[in-house]
Amino acid sequence: MAAGANLVWKIGDVSITRVVESCNPIAPTGLFPDATAEAVARHASWLAPHFLTPGGDFLLSIHALVVEAGGQRILVDTCIGEHPLPGYEALTAGPRTFLDDLAAAGFARETIDVVLCTHLHFDHVGWNTMNVDGRWVPTFPNARYLFAREEWEHWKGLGGGDFAATLDDAVRPVIDAGLADLVETDHRINDEVRLESTPGHTPGHVAVRIDSAGKRAMITGDLSHHPIQWAEPDWPMSADSDSAQAARTRRRLIGEHADADLLVIGTHYAPPCAGHLVSRGGICVLETDD
Repeated sequence: MAAGANLVWKIGDVSITRVVESCNPIAPTGLFPDATAEAVARHASWLAPHFLTPGGDFLLSIHALVVEAGGQRILVDTCIGEHPLPGYEALTAGPRTFLDDLAAAGFARETIDVVLCTHLHFDHVGWNTMNVDGRWVPTFPNARYLFAREEWEHWKGLGGGDFAATLDDAVRPVIDAGLADLVETDHRINDEVRLESTPGHTPGHVAVRIDSAGKRAMITGDLSHHPIQWAEPDWPMSADSDSAQAARTRRRLIGEHADADLLVIGTHYAPPCAGHLVSRGGICVLETDD
């Protein structure tokens, strides 16, 4: 349901709040080469109006999710931040008010207990650090930052670059400050929040699972960039490390959760950002409450 400019979900005793950095239209083929106008039109009846604009574009939201569970405030993914990204000017244009918006939602940066990055691409780690007098320093001084060990080892070995272009500015300073914990991909944060291994987009990619008072939710990270990937699970995208493995991950999740009570909250989905996986006409779609 809406809460001011944000969205808030209740999963049993757990609250999840979306704080948006940006939301921009993007041509479908800008995300998925296979998303031709004809291919997208096959799904227009369930994508519109939330996930498909009248002009035929997708919407790409970049936002963080604050999970309040077990007496902890867990910030899932930290958007792009202040880091310059040549070639991605459309994503970094305009004022960077995320920290102010986070505080306005009731989550001043000093009150965050855990920062969890589903993976280490630049649009999920940006506000890990902030620029102070020309130095990148951890933004959330009282938090432990959780990175999947497998993910860190992969990008560290490659020296970052490409979609992990901000590794040295947004991840290494946290590790150097002693604020990072390298965890396994099935790590449990508390009794209600745990990680689930969802490889493919990156080697150590994780989703976030919430189980509380008989209710369940999953925060996707980038195992799915747009709801159409549930109907077209084999569609690759250019930022995937292993598109075939990413497709296997989505198909596994469809098999486990289609027509079930799991609320899927998309890390890049436009509002309403969440829904349930439902079998319809031989495909899986994301059905929202709106």
